Amino acid sequence: MQFRRSAAVGLALLILDVGLQADLPARLEKQVKVLRAVEAEGKGNAAATAAFKEVASAPLSLLPGILESMDGANDYALNWLRSAVESIEQRGRAAGKKLPVTELEAFLKDTRHHPRARRLAYELIQRAEPERAQRLLPGFVNDPANELRRDAVQLQVLAAAAKVEGDKPAAVAAYREALGHAREADQIDDIAKKLADLKEKVDLQKVFGWVTKWKLIGPFDNTAGAGFAKVFPPEETIDLQAELDGKTAKVRWVEFESKDDYGLIDFNKPFTDLKEVSGYAYTEFWSEGVRPVQLRLGCKNGWKVWLNGKLLFERDEYHRNMEIDQYRLAAGLKPGRNVILVKCCQNEQKEDWTKEWEFQLRLTDEQGTPIVSTK
Repeated sequence: MQFRRSAAVGLALLILDVGLQADLPARLEKQVKVLRAVEAEGKGNAAATAAFKEVASAPLSLLPGILESMDGANDYALNWLRSAVESIEQRGRAAGKKLPVTELEAFLKDTRHHPRARRLAYELIQRAEPERAQRLLPGFVNDPANELRRDAVQLQVLAAAAKVEGDKPAAVAAYREALGHAREADQIDDIAKKLADLKEKVDLQKVFGWVTKWKLIGPFDNTAGAGFAKVFPPEETIDLQAELDGKTAKVRWVEFESKDDYGLIDFNKPFTDLKEVSGYAYTEFWSEGVRPVQLRLGCKNGWKVWLNGKLLFERDEYHRNMEIDQYRLAAGLKPGRNVILVKCCQNEQKEDWTKEWEFQLRLTDEQGTPIVSTK
């Protein structure tokens, strides 16, 4: 579950609702709007099929305008528009015509545009003028679009690797610079491993920005999965001094701090290996002001997440693979103290691979840059 629309994209969507900003002929603008109207389950596909033929026949000079029409579009519309752009480019290349590379570069450098549209503009430049694309790439190490940032960081990784044999300190410095720019979990992991091979320690907790200090309470009942929907006292009132009725005995809140590189909050550690149980984790997160965030969660158990008493999302599913940033929950912090509550449920399965009763959570901006509590 990913929430990736930026404020700029949202603004573009409002503008496009009343007329495309792109400088397109009226007839083509009308057909582009048909492509943008496509929705899930094939809604709008019939009209889009006819409109696609006209959009895909546009001249190369209109590529920047069609790319701009991707601003604010949903994923289904983006697929149609991308296909149209690629058809225009392929037809022009086959005819020996030149792409409007200067205009595409200007579009690419405007970070207000949709990340996928900007990435597509970069790919068009790369096919037309590989040297120009290579010159542009290092400038994306701090780009808000991970679609571009990732390749720029990988270029830094390759440069660091080339220094390992001749100048280890320079290689370490280059890897650490790349690590500071990386935002995607697999790339962070890869760079950390390369540093470890050079006997360099990486504080992965800090790099990822895991929330590691929590108060836990449990176990509560989850026999036959009924505890997932049942409202236990922590969902109504947080009283950290309370003694509550647990599954088989009285339970109290306990302190827990993760020492794991990947921020795992493991209920089995304070409560032992249990099945058909529910537990809660509570923490306070302090913010200097109002700001949008993503709560990024990894969990293979049934779970619910609340921020300041508002349920953000829930998933009643057990023992699927767990991944870093598996779920991305869009939310907003208020100034000062913010309360995060996680419910984590364990089912009845007893196989060794079902014993995990845990989650990991961090707060980031839209690009994945960690946001750290001010207290």
